[in-house]
Amino acid sequence: MSENAQASTEAPGLPRFDEHAPRPVPPLELQDGSTLRWLVGVTSRLLGPGGCPWDREQTFESVRKFVLEEACEVIDAIDAGDRKALREELGDLMLQVVFLAELARKEKSFGIDEVVAGVVEKLITRHPHVFGDLDAETADEVLRNWEALKAKEKQGRPLLSGVPRSLPALVRAQNIGEKVKRVGFDWADARGSRAKVGEELAELDRAIEAGDQAAIEEEMGDVLFALVNLSRHLKVDAEGALRRTIDKFTARFAHVEARVKEEHGGFGTNDQEKLPLEVLDRYWEEAKTVVKDPRRADEDPSARGPVAR
Repeated sequence: MSENAQASTEAPGLPRFDEHAPRPVPPLELQDGSTLRWLVGVTSRLLGPGGCPWDREQTFESVRKFVLEEACEVIDAIDAGDRKALREELGDLMLQVVFLAELARKEKSFGIDEVVAGVVEKLITRHPHVFGDLDAETADEVLRNWEALKAKEKQGRPLLSGVPRSLPALVRAQNIGEKVKRVGFDWADARGSRAKVGEELAELDRAIEAGDQAAIEEEMGDVLFALVNLSRHLKVDAEGALRRTIDKFTARFAHVEARVKEEHGGFGTNDQEKLPLEVLDRYWEEAKTVVKDPRRADEDPSARGPVAR
């Protein structure tokens, strides 16, 4: 098939992407998104006749996991404060958006311009304090107006239907708490939320004492949900807090592992039994002085209370 024939079957009216054409990037202050057409063009060519065999085999379902992976890599770049990595990861995430839109174009459902037009219209409609005559002085007022407008747009749909089930559990729990708070279904302050944590912990203790595994699982879920709600009241991002604690634990355990290798040849070597916990605890206490928690880097370690293992 000739190149001209390919161009006519890839997408009617869409010029065939030319990888040799110049692609100048405007200065930062003049960048307006017009270069998005390059990504649309190259994606269309990859998915069209004579394109990439792997890309052409993909479906909405097969691409799903890449959307999540790329979103997580964006989060990692944000957490690392690495703007160069963030620029790259945002490009990878944008590719997933354009790729899915091109799959939709192939099946004649919608295209990328409809995606952009839809979200632009949504932003204009939901920001009447910017594009209309509504006043909103605080972020809380903005959120209340946002929820009211969403409810009007989606009349008849349950309040929590907009929280994706595929979100990480802590994020989903915190989002649910935020949504029900906006309609008044919430503790008045953090004290009520903290009391609920104590109540749920007591119920978990009773389930543990009874040896009821099903009840233990249920009560553990209730404890975690109550802790997320307390985090929300204390203006703590529960997902971010847990991820940072996991990173801290990982870094400290790496010190423990290094000390075990240095003093004992490593874990599970020379047919030895597991090292006594008191030995590992000694190395762990060393790690707490050597590996700093980035959230408390400026604190005097001696001024802190004990940190749970």
